Order: sequence, then structure tokens, then C-alpha cells
Amino acid sequence: MKISYNWLKQYIHVDLPPEKVAELLTGCGLEVENLELYESVKGGLKGVVIGEVLTCGKHTNSDHLTLTTVNIGQPEPLKIVCGAPNVAPGQKVAVATIGTTLYFKDKELTLQRTKIRGEVSEGMICAEDELGLGTSHAGILILDPSAVIGTPAKEYFGIEEDHVFTIGLTPNRTDAMSHIGVARDLAAVLNNYGSDSASLSAGYKLVVPDVSSFRIDRTDHTIGIIVEDALACPRYSGLTMTGITVKESPSWLKNRLSAIGLRPINNIVDITNFIQMELGQPLHAFDGDKITGGKVIVKKHPESTPFITLDEVERKLTGNDLMICNAGEPMCIAGVFGGIRSGVTQDTKTVFLESACFDPVHIRKTSRHHGLQTDASFRFERGADIHITVYALKRAALLIRELAGGEVASEIIDSYPEPVEKRAITLSFANLDNLIGKHIGPDVVKSIITDLGMEVKDHDAEKLRVLIPGFKADVTRECDLIEEVLRIYGYNNIGISAELRSSLSYSKKPDPEKLRNIVSDYLAANGFYEVMNNSLSKSAYYEKNIQYPLESAVRILNPLSRDLDAIRQTLLYGGLETIVYNQNRKIHDLKLFEFGTVSARAVGSSNDPLPGFHEEWHLGLFLTGRREMENWDSSESKADFSDLKGVTEGILNRIGTGSWQFSVKPVSSEIISEGLAYLKEGKTIVTLGTIRESVLKSFDCKQPVLYAEWNWDNLLTLLTAKEIQFREINKFPEVRRDLALLLDKSVTFEEIERVAYETERRLIRNTGLFDVYEGKNIEEGKKSYAVNFILQDETKTLTDEEIEKTMEKLIKAFTTKLNAQIR
Repeated sequence: MKISYNWLKQYIHVDLPPEKVAELLTGCGLEVENLELYESVKGGLKGVVIGEVLTCGKHTNSDHLTLTTVNIGQPEPLKIVCGAPNVAPGQKVAVATIGTTLYFKDKELTLQRTKIRGEVSEGMICAEDELGLGTSHAGILILDPSAVIGTPAKEYFGIEEDHVFTIGLTPNRTDAMSHIGVARDLAAVLNNYGSDSASLSAGYKLVVPDVSSFRIDRTDHTIGIIVEDALACPRYSGLTMTGITVKESPSWLKNRLSAIGLRPINNIVDITNFIQMELGQPLHAFDGDKITGGKVIVKKHPESTPFITLDEVERKLTGNDLMICNAGEPMCIAGVFGGIRSGVTQDTKTVFLESACFDPVHIRKTSRHHGLQTDASFRFERGADIHITVYALKRAALLIRELAGGEVASEIIDSYPEPVEKRAITLSFANLDNLIGKHIGPDVVKSIITDLGMEVKDHDAEKLRVLIPGFKADVTRECDLIEEVLRIYGYNNIGISAELRSSLSYSKKPDPEKLRNIVSDYLAANGFYEVMNNSLSKSAYYEKNIQYPLESAVRILNPLSRDLDAIRQTLLYGGLETIVYNQNRKIHDLKLFEFGTVSARAVGSSNDPLPGFHEEWHLGLFLTGRREMENWDSSESKADFSDLKGVTEGILNRIGTGSWQFSVKPVSSEIISEGLAYLKEGKTIVTLGTIRESVLKSFDCKQPVLYAEWNWDNLLTLLTAKEIQFREINKFPEVRRDLALLLDKSVTFEEIERVAYETERRLIRNTGLFDVYEGKNIEEGKKSYAVNFILQDETKTLTDEEIEKTMEKLIKAFTTKLNAQIR
């Protein structure tokens, strides 16, 4: 949200540097994300002064150029070559001097002393568009003869400078969605920041616009109000004004709106926008002559009713959209967007002003469904102040009377069937001191609460009772009230206690977070980058998907967009989006990993957040492109399945599961063309392989991608808390022996490892496969495995006899159990 400093100073008399104000606002919870200079004309016309044309003569080398001398209040007049046809002696003009930068036609021009066709030119006599004051380029801008020579153009044209704060407003701070709301916080901070005693009566005061001069001129143009859904619209106020003139707004109003990024339209619409940004109360102005039947009806229309909004788009109503209607048709989507047929135009003479309070839930659903995010919906969604609708009407009526003429032609009609009482909260000083950790005097507490617009109703030495105004929607409990006191007093003013208090905490064994950090560190050390993708995904990914069916997807009831309408069932698609995003920016060699949750409609465990919805932690690994970073001496070899398998087994070793006996099975699915799945006790721990080309093609991914997805929850359930064990490094040598085994094609290396360890568990330290051969000189249906065995005894050096005996046992086991032949 943008706040103008010049505008802010209308409600609090302060003259602090903008940087100091930004610091104070940030300290009280209104984080200023940016502070920028605003000028009503870009560049502020710096270097442009008022001058008088003294002489004009023809240029000797041009038919359309004029040689002039111009007095700008300096000892010597300037020589300026001018191309305008209307320049003449005695004129008062705007002159851009040497070094001035002008901005026009999306260009930036810095003036220098130059020669134009052989004649010196020491400046520029400016046209309207060159100054940024209009669009005319027919000739130079001729000023009033009374203009004083040498006056800076900034002063003559009333160019306004302002500083604009961009505040990162949190959704709960409905009280600060206006200039008056921000001014209220600023006054409270200036009066009470770090105070040990209450602010004096001469402190900073919030100045609220006075509407006591409001009057009703006549009542012959009353437009009735009927609210059919008081739940969706608990309060609706309105009045009619006639005899108005719709025209361009004055400069001060256009500057206020332009400074905060709003485009001025006309005086009536600009006033409604001004009130919204001043008070935080959205208003809407209808052309009164277009309200057929003389009544405004607040109701819902049937589903699929067409309605054309101000942006000329036809929208179908949902049946739950609250509409502002006349006797014949809807005119406006309540609290969100106006209709094209009832808006104010240049021909409007009568306006009906609406000031209402709508139910936040209704507005939020309507805004999301139609994709209409407006300043009005932004405020109504978070809860507008139900108590200021009439005050806002009076403020708007006075401004319209001032800027557009006309008269108030009706009473203020206020449909408010169930008035909302202010909440009452009791604040205990003992609870406040205990929660804050510092004693703040009761007088300071009362001063802060009062400066924030809340009313202290009753108080004694131990507590006080506070009435909460409607604009403080987030203050519902005692702790909220304490937070209000603390943020104004200043978090930085709470000292660090000399005491240290702690409580014993229990963490799971193994600790899931610690384990994730260990694995993350391991992957980062091996060249992987961590990514964090959105847990919301496209439901379109799961259409006609057997592995992750659409029926299992957890859909979002009110999605922000079609691309974010379901919770992800796998980490795969988010990772592919990241890969494609990088590949489109010439980054082709990627190693990525992501820890995250996946969700699906399924019968899960008792730990699931909701019955029928299952959530799990997964780890995704992605490899694509070169094996090594591109360099003059690096190979061009691409990452392959062995790299992914190596990283997978490295993770298992790092977390202490390298000695587990996994069941490894080949995998082929609609997502993975070739791969493996590691299982333990019937639970899938990780599935890894090459992504099918059809999947990559659907993402427009132009190179192979290797992927592994870990079910981290399954892994954690199998891990047990283990004490760290140390042992002496074996001082006896290892021995390697190799065997070449001729086996059936169906036999896997996993089976060879299993038979080897079952036969000799004490001496075998490791087994490895270093060659696989099929083809010439190997009979059909057979393959040759070259396997190495590392042997070692922890108590002595192995003898040749022991080694040979061990190898004979292995050969016998392979021959008997695997029908192997020794080559």
C-alpha cells in the first residue's frame, strides 16, 4: 500500500524527514518497504526558469529557425535558436537552461551548449509537451505577461514534490489501510515511543476532517434502499446529489491520487477514490438517472446471470454474488466492481452515493471467482469499519459540493437493522507486564490506547476496560490489546533480561529436521542446489494420470488461478517446471533437490491433518545435462543412471542405512521409462530412473532428466534411534579376489550379494560389480558378471589357505544356489 507524505501531513502536523517517518512506521509494525520521491511533473522542471523574449531574427541558414535573445534574469541574455512558429518579442516563456534534463515522448533530453546550423544556442524555449504539462506541440508555451522573469518554473507552475511510502501491510491491519489510519499510528508512536510517562496534552494529535457543515438542501430526489440479504450486507447507507458538473479534478486532488499510483478520471470518481484512501471506506457513485424504479436493491441474482462490468467484460454470476441493483437489472458487483451501464459519465447530473459495509467472506469468494482484485475488495475482504459509513458519505458530499457543485437532494438513508456494539476487552496490568517482560506505567498504557482511537471506559489500579472501535478488526483478545501497546511503545525498548529461563524439550529420535539437514548438507556438498517449489500445482497434470490420478488430487475450493488449483501429489512436476525455466535461460546442467510435502485423498494414518487426506514428506532429486560443470578440460559426458544411483546409495550410507538389505526391483511406469525401486519391509523407500520422453515433451523439456523420489516418512518409520559406536581402525590388510560368473539373464547382482554374505559374513567387507558382458561366445539367455570381493580379518592377516578356502565356499554357493558357471 502506498502512502503520500504530503497527504499524511493533512492529518498530523509533523515536519520530520521522510526517512525518520519510515523508521518510526516500520518500528510500529507498518513496514516501509520503499521510499520514493514523487514529482507531479517528472524531473520537477529543475533548471527551467521564466524568461522574456527580447529579440527575434531570421536564421541565415534556415527558413524555419529563429534566432532569439532571452532575458532570464542574468546579467547577459541567452542566445537561443528556436524552431517554433509562434515565438515573438515581448513574450514570457519557459526556458530550459544548459544542464537541464527534460522528459517527453518517453525520451530523456539533457541540454548542452551547442551550435544549430552554425549559430550558438544556449538553452531551449519549451513547448507544453516538452515540459510535461500537456500534449500540445504546436508551438512554444506563452505565459501570462505578469510572470516574473527569473522565477523557477517549478514555483510558477506549482509543481508538487512528495515522498511516497510503500508499506508491506499484513492482512490483519485493516486499521492502517488509509492515510488517517497510518497518521493515527504515527501520532501514537511520536507521543509514546519508549515513554516512561504519559504524553502531554501538547503532543501530536490526529486531525480528522470536520463534516459539521454538512446539510441537506432538499428531499425531493430520494432514492430508496432495500437490503434483501442483511447477512451479506449488514449496513448500507446512501444519499442523492443533483445539479452536479462532472469535469476534470483540480491539481491538488490529481496530485494526491497520482502520487499513490491511482489514475485521475473525473472529479466525482476521484473524490470516491480520495475518500477510500483517506478513511479506508470504499464508496461507489452511481448515475442517479440510471437507477430505474427509484430504488437501490441489494440482493443476489440467479446463477449464470450475465453482467458486464466497467472493463467491458461480460461475467456470469455465481448465484452467491451480492449485487447492487435497480428495479430492472444489476448495476454493480457489491464491494468489488461497478457495472458499465450505471457509472458516472461526463453527462451525469445526478449521483447516488453508496457507503456500505459488506461481509468479508462474500466479497472474498466473489473477488476470487471473477479474478477481480480491486482497492475496494481489498478492504472489504479484510473487514471495513461498519461505524463510519455515514461519516464517509458526509465527507464525500462536502467535497462534491466544493468541486462539482450541486445540492444534497435527499436524506441520508441508513439501512442498519442490527447495530454492532463495540467490543469490550479487559486489560490486566499484571498480565501486560508479564507478557511484555517490562513494567509500563498505567498512564502510558492509557495514553497509547487512547491515541490509537480506542476508548478507556473504566479503570483502576489493576486493570482497565477498553472499547474497541470497528476499524480495529484484529483486536479481539487481551493479548491483542497488549500487542498494540507493545508495538507503539517499541519492541526495541524492551531490555534483555539478566535471567535465562528454559524448559526441557523432547525431540523425536531420529530427529526428522536434523536428518533433513544432514542429507541437505550432503547433497549440497556434492553439487546439488536446493529448490523450494510451490506446493500448489495444476490439476491438469493429473488428468489421465494412472500413477497420480485426478480423483486423488486435493482441489482448492477458491483457487487463485487455474495453474494453482490443486495440492501437489508428487515433487516431480514442480521440479520439471524449474528445470524448463532454467533451460529457457541457457542453464542446461542442473543438479537439484527438494524436500517437501505431498498430499492426496486417501486413507492415511492417524497423524494426517484431516480424515481422508493423506500427507507425506518426500525428497526429490533431479539430474540433467553434463556430469561436470562446463570447462575447457572437463568431459562432455552426460549424467546417467549410475550417477543418480550413486547419489541415492550415498544418502543411504550417510544416514546409517548402508548396511540394510534392501529389496531392489526394476521399475517402469508412465512416468519412469527405466529405473529401480528400493524397498524395505514392504515399504517403498525410493524410486529412481529416467523420466519418459512423453512426460518431458509435455513440459517442452529438450534433454533427458533423471529423477528420484524418496518417501521420507517411510524411511523415518524404519529408522531407529541408535547410539554412535566407535571402533578401532582395522590394522590388518585387505585382500581382493575376482570371479567371472556365467549366469542366467534373470539373476541380478543383488542376488549375488545376498548369497555371498549368507555364505561368508565374517570376512567379506564389500562386493563390487566391475564388468557385465553379453554377446559373442556367450550362449543365448546367459550373461557374464565380473565380481570382486574384499576380504579382511579383524584379528590377523589372512593366509593364502584361508583365502582359497573362502573363495571355494563362495564358488560352491554360487554354483548350487544360482546355477553359476565359473569362467
